[in-house]
Amino acid sequence: MKTFSIGGVHPADNKISADAAIEQFPVPEVAYISMSQHLGAPAEPIVAAGDKVKVGQLIANPAGFISAPVHSSVSGTVKGIETIKDLAGNFCKAVVIEVEGDEWVETIDRSAEVVSEIKLEPKAIVDKIKEMGIVGLGGATFPTGVKLSPPPGKKAEFLIINGAECEPYLTSDYRLLVECPEQVLIGAAIMMKALGVTKGFVGVEENKPKAIEILKGFHSKYPQIEIVTLKKKYPQGGEKQLIDAVVGRQVPSMGLPIDTGAVVQNVGTAFAVYEAVQKNKPLFEGIMTVTGQCAAQQKNYRHRVGTPLSKIMEVSGGIPENAAKIISGGPMMGKAINNIDAPTLKGTSSILYLTEEQTKRKPESNCIRCAKCVAACPMGLEPFLLNKLAKAKRWDDAEANKIYDCIECGCCSFTCPAYIPLLDNIRLGKATVMKIMKSRPKK
Repeated sequence: MKTFSIGGVHPADNKISADAAIEQFPVPEVAYISMSQHLGAPAEPIVAAGDKVKVGQLIANPAGFISAPVHSSVSGTVKGIETIKDLAGNFCKAVVIEVEGDEWVETIDRSAEVVSEIKLEPKAIVDKIKEMGIVGLGGATFPTGVKLSPPPGKKAEFLIINGAECEPYLTSDYRLLVECPEQVLIGAAIMMKALGVTKGFVGVEENKPKAIEILKGFHSKYPQIEIVTLKKKYPQGGEKQLIDAVVGRQVPSMGLPIDTGAVVQNVGTAFAVYEAVQKNKPLFEGIMTVTGQCAAQQKNYRHRVGTPLSKIMEVSGGIPENAAKIISGGPMMGKAINNIDAPTLKGTSSILYLTEEQTKRKPESNCIRCAKCVAACPMGLEPFLLNKLAKAKRWDDAEANKIYDCIECGCCSFTCPAYIPLLDNIRLGKATVMKIMKSRPKK
């Protein structure tokens, strides 16, 4: 059983929604489709008020190299291009569509048949993935077509599919592996062909034995893809940690996964690539978990992008009376939902309800120099020191101590017996240092 070599913690996994099969969430009455659904420049709308659109129709073009097109998730009439608030309360541009029926673009293959033969050539695969608006669904929403096009001088040696899903509570990736394993493997094979590599891996944590067993059952059909059982440890699903665990290579400081020969993609991304290339289906649906110890129901939904979060909360039993905080994502790296009327995005992974007891911070006390944060940091940093440097605004020293390498996993705060909000201060310090570094003239 494999794992990464430095740090990590063991929070309770709380996979209480693991047995909830994926359900199709009802189509909303009105869809609010954000233009900011990916890392990089927001997409530019190509529709206007009064236009009729179908499910899967292109409604916005990418606005730069790091950007992605956006497709309609519903059919109906465009109400307009409006400024709305996202889940954090920030303003963004969105195409608002009043739903009329559910008419799909005719070119999408809606059959249940699994298509395993990969007919497209590598360049055509990458072009199709870009055209279909596929982005990374592991959290960062980086445009997948860009990630499958290594920069000059860099060459991929293997592909790793991230099935760790190490964040507590989340189970959408697990359900995809259980319910659509072959489609995920075909998606991996498609990306391997695009990259020109002959070896692939799917890393799955040990707390998902059913998924591991199902995937290994396809070994004879897809022998080029190895299923790797990973030790249950957070943040096993971090790109750098996953590469270390699976192939024993370390991404250098300020480096990228491709520097080790690796390209890492999420389970959800592999499934979306399968649908894009084999079924001609753009990315306008996502899989998300609705969960929490106090949740009325445990659910995994396939939702149309642009569905208001409040609608999903309502259908799944409503907001629990004792829910003190609602999180999008997991409890370790997720973000608090400030606006429950915000629409779902391509990368929306969960609605997590937490009680006051689960979220209340304990009183901060003085650092006792126990070095638990140092032992827990999967990047080999010294969080206690970075915290002090950030609070003192000693940016040169923070840079010298590699604050930019922090992956913001929260292991330091999780393990601190003094309850010091280490990550909060380090995250702010990292943002400042990164701005300073980017402002310097390029050599």
